[in-house]
Parts: sequence; structure tokens; C-alpha cells
Amino acid sequence: MYQRHLPAAVLVLAVAALTGCSSSPASSTAKPAGAQNLHAQPAGHAAGGGSLPTGPGPQARYTVQKQPARGTCHYRFTPAKEPLPDPACTPGAVSPAVTQANLKQTICNPAGYTKGIRPPVAVTGPEKTANAASYGYKNSLHDAEYDHLVSLELGGDPNDPRNLWVEPPSPGHQPGRGPNNPKDQVESRLHTAICSGQVQLRDAQQAIATDWTSALSRFRIK
Repeated sequence: MYQRHLPAAVLVLAVAALTGCSSSPASSTAKPAGAQNLHAQPAGHAAGGGSLPTGPGPQARYTVQKQPARGTCHYRFTPAKEPLPDPACTPGAVSPAVTQANLKQTICNPAGYTKGIRPPVAVTGPEKTANAASYGYKNSLHDAEYDHLVSLELGGDPNDPRNLWVEPPSPGHQPGRGPNNPKDQVESRLHTAICSGQVQLRDAQQAIATDWTSALSRFRIK
């Protein structure tokens, strides 16, 4: 209500400044240490800072989700040639159904949790094909995993497109033998650390979304 007392020139400058601002989470995040771009990334688009997006959570009936446009996502690779997703396309997304307060009822439930919330292949199959086009992945889809960046056992959202990417094989892969994904071991050990109280849920989620290859060392987990 104070703007009407300001000179016109000041108002013009203020409007111009506001127009150029952006509060997008993807533009405010920091690039993971040691990651290298395979292709040039838009300035400011990197993973690691701020809170992760929250997805819709488990659904009684999943539907095929729209993926980023063809060729708009670009893999990054660590110095050891391990693949990382494009943080602008795949920043990770967490499930609102999993919180620090209900771990024993959800991901730390001995009776199991992830099997009952996993989307069916009828949904993830078409998504995987479309996401491969998003990332320009042209090798065998049999050897690539359609992977939750924040895994279900860490409270990741089951079918938010921001949390799923076609993950290429890691070094040492033999073509035709399916995915070889050392990220799975990282997820399992982080899950154990969460359920034992060694690591807080949100910290683990942020770490694996930022750079799964350094997530364990961040918490000194061997």
C-alpha cells in the first residue's frame, strides 16, 4: 500500500527487478562435488540444496506420468564414471506418507512396505521408454534401470516423474546381463542407518538425491 507514494521511476525499477527473480528450487541448488557434465547444463541447474519436492505419495491406482521432453535431460558422470541424473529433470521427490515420526509403521516396518506401494509395470514400462527419450538414452533398456532417485525404502515418492530416471549401467557392466547398479547397495545401507537411528530420514534423502556415490561417506558409513 506504500507504492503509491513512490516516484514513478522507482516503481518501474522495482517491477523490473521482481520480474527477473526466480524462486525455483532447481535453480537454487548446488552441484554435487566431483560430478562432471556429459553435456552442458543450464546455468544454475544442479542438485543438492534446499528441501526436496514432495510428491503425491502412494496411490490406489497409478497412471502413466508425463516425462520431460525428448532430449531435454542430460546425464552427468562422476570421475569414476558412475551416472548421475540431470537435477533439472530428476531432482528427487519424497513421499508425504513417510516421516521421521512414522518410520516403524512405514519403511522400517518388519512386515515390509515397498512392495505394496510400487507402481505396476503397465505404468512404469511406458514411463521408462519415454524417459529414455528424455535423456537421449539409446542403448538397450534391458541393461538400464528405471530407478527411483530417492528409493522407496528411503521414503521416495513411488511415481512422481521428478523421482524416476532411466539409470545407465555402471562401469564394469556386461551388455545383455541386465542392470548392474551399485546404488542399490547404498540405498540398503542408508535404510539400515535410518532404521537404527544413526541417520535422520530427511538427511539421507537429501544425500542420495544430491550424489548417491558420496551419500555413505557423508555419514561415515562404511
